Amino acid sequence: MKIPGPDHPITITPSSKRFRVTFGGKVVADSTHTLTLKEANYPAVHYFPRADADMSAFIRTEHQTHCPYKGDASYFTLQAGSERAENAVWSYETPYPAMAEIKDYLAFYPNCVDAITEE
Repeated sequence: MKIPGPDHPITITPSSKRFRVTFGGKVVADSTHTLTLKEANYPAVHYFPRADADMSAFIRTEHQTHCPYKGDASYFTLQAGSERAENAVWSYETPYPAMAEIKDYLAFYPNCVDAITEE
């Protein structure tokens, strides 16, 4: 486990804006309670509370990845009608203590969904 610091900063900020994710022409997440995670030089990622996602469109997969700063990520495939995006969504269900705020939130690969829009 690594702790974010000056050499690898990570900030998590609640957003007051509304964000929506569409996939297969269907809204799969819509929230005014997202968290914006900025990590080092990577693009910012919006994490959505599960309560604001249509979990009927999510299928848990066996895929996992590990981040030395955040912990182990679980993945979901999105399914909407005949459209399917494998491992398009990730979630830190038991993140390291420094990243506890993102526990059970969902993040989406922008290239795997129709759009992630800000209102």
